[in-house]
Amino acid sequence: MPSPSEQPAGLAERIENSFSICVLALMSALPLLEIVTRKWPGGGIPGSFPVIQHLTLWITLLGAALAARSDRLLALSTASFLPDRWRDRVHIFTSFLAVAITGSLVWASFDLVSVDYEFGDMVAWGIPVWVAECIMPLGFAAITGRLILRGASSVKGRILVALGLLIPLALGAIEFPEEAGLVLPASLVIVVGTALGLPIYCTLGGAAALLFWHEGTPVSAVPGETYRLSTSAMLPAIPLFTLGGYILAEGGSGKRLMRLFGAWMGWMPGGLAIVVTVVLAFFTPLTGASGITILSMGGLLLPMMVKAKYPHRTSVGLVTVSGSIGLLFPPSLPVILYAFYAEQPIEKMFVGGLLPGFVLVIAVAAWAAYQGWASGAAREPFQLREAVSALWAAKWEILLPAVVLGGILGGYTTLVEAAAVTVLYAFIVECFIFRDLSIFGDLPRIFVESATLVGGFMIILGVAMGFTNYLVIAEVPTQALDWVQAHVESKVVFLLALNVFLIAVGALMDIYSAILVIVPLITPMAAAYGIDPVHLGIIFLANMELGYLMPPMGENLFLSSYRFDEPLTQVYRSTLPYVVILLIVVLLITYVPALTLWLVEFTGV
Repeated sequence: MPSPSEQPAGLAERIENSFSICVLALMSALPLLEIVTRKWPGGGIPGSFPVIQHLTLWITLLGAALAARSDRLLALSTASFLPDRWRDRVHIFTSFLAVAITGSLVWASFDLVSVDYEFGDMVAWGIPVWVAECIMPLGFAAITGRLILRGASSVKGRILVALGLLIPLALGAIEFPEEAGLVLPASLVIVVGTALGLPIYCTLGGAAALLFWHEGTPVSAVPGETYRLSTSAMLPAIPLFTLGGYILAEGGSGKRLMRLFGAWMGWMPGGLAIVVTVVLAFFTPLTGASGITILSMGGLLLPMMVKAKYPHRTSVGLVTVSGSIGLLFPPSLPVILYAFYAEQPIEKMFVGGLLPGFVLVIAVAAWAAYQGWASGAAREPFQLREAVSALWAAKWEILLPAVVLGGILGGYTTLVEAAAVTVLYAFIVECFIFRDLSIFGDLPRIFVESATLVGGFMIILGVAMGFTNYLVIAEVPTQALDWVQAHVESKVVFLLALNVFLIAVGALMDIYSAILVIVPLITPMAAAYGIDPVHLGIIFLANMELGYLMPPMGENLFLSSYRFDEPLTQVYRSTLPYVVILLIVVLLITYVPALTLWLVEFTGV
């Protein structure tokens, strides 16, 4: 029986969960209704798309609040390397800094809402813009409160964390002279905080707010750019694709795919390793994030490999790495997002990524298969009846990429509508055809988990837009291009420097925010050196995949350590051979443009 003090928190969490479920459900339903009613008189549902766009803003803030509630805001896990006696103090420091930055975003969001209240613009259906924007101050306030509660275990520690709220009050109330030189020391504090575990959204949001404040621009420009999430034509697809992938991951799709590829490839020497690689590479584009693949499929695949007498180190490394190498295949969200922001045709990006993606899969599978063969791992005999039966059982999963891409490329659906179709497709397959999931028992939990994941990285996208906008205003891309051209004459040297830079970015930043922040910087540089934009996109994505696995900061290394309860150092050793292999393949992709462009030119897309 919960105490009276616990009951309000439980009620608040249930309300928060219910709101998140309703927002995701409405986001899924409206595009489907738009498809159905498009042929009707009047042509669809007037104003539905602006509503969907603004619901993206809502799920971003609601999901970020859920992520803060469960301490899952994305950050570097470097604090795990610190001695135990230092961890609490470092956590208080980073939480203090996060409260200061998020408190500034609360204040700036209120300012934005008050301005739009005066203008009185409408979203659709009689909904004022300022009402849609209210989720920003409320969401940032909820995050701030949770940062304070989770910043320390003692009352004294929480008070110290809460003192971070004085920072935005001081910056708003006191006019500091320009010669005070606050930008450099404040920037260094943010950098140190990031290295110690400050949430990534605070790094980008804090940097953007600091720079705008220094230039005399209202800090409301940062949430103003976050509001641009609600004007994007394609960002609503991200939470919908993620939800569809999450439903598949939580259902029986992984087991059916494992059975399918096992029946067709398990007879080969090292066949199970090949199967695991292919399954994870196939599954990652469906979920939208390699981390989901590791967390959802790792518990199934690792015990199978160990049981089949694969070395434990090889098995951990393979599952960790294979969760990262499918991002080039359709319907991968990073490819779609890159195509949108680099203004490249989506179909060209997917066709260009096919051969590099296959080379990555083959290279990883070959090494793992060799290790399995050398250790005498078991093989399954090929049985035609089982192979055909497995193919029939997995037909719905195999057909999904064709349904999504066929709808988009055939002109039957927009990208957002295709994402909603994916949710419906996964829902029908898992809840009605196979009945792996219960509508009332499992789906609410999946919706909340999906919203939490979406909020964790979409909030980074929101503040990254503010940081990117400052870079554009300050003409940083132009200045960077001038510097590079003045110091780097060789295209080969530029590509090598680009590889090093992108691998470091991949190790420190999630792929979605990297697309928003980094792509505007490197696109004009690559054009100046005559690099094809599709080739540049595949270089970017392949390097980001490698960065996820690069010690000591790669995100998937920490996820693997968490999922398999392995020390980080052991995960480093397990993945090292694969990292070397992937590095060789990434260099091959970089310096052999035909690997990307031949199929594009051959198909004429």
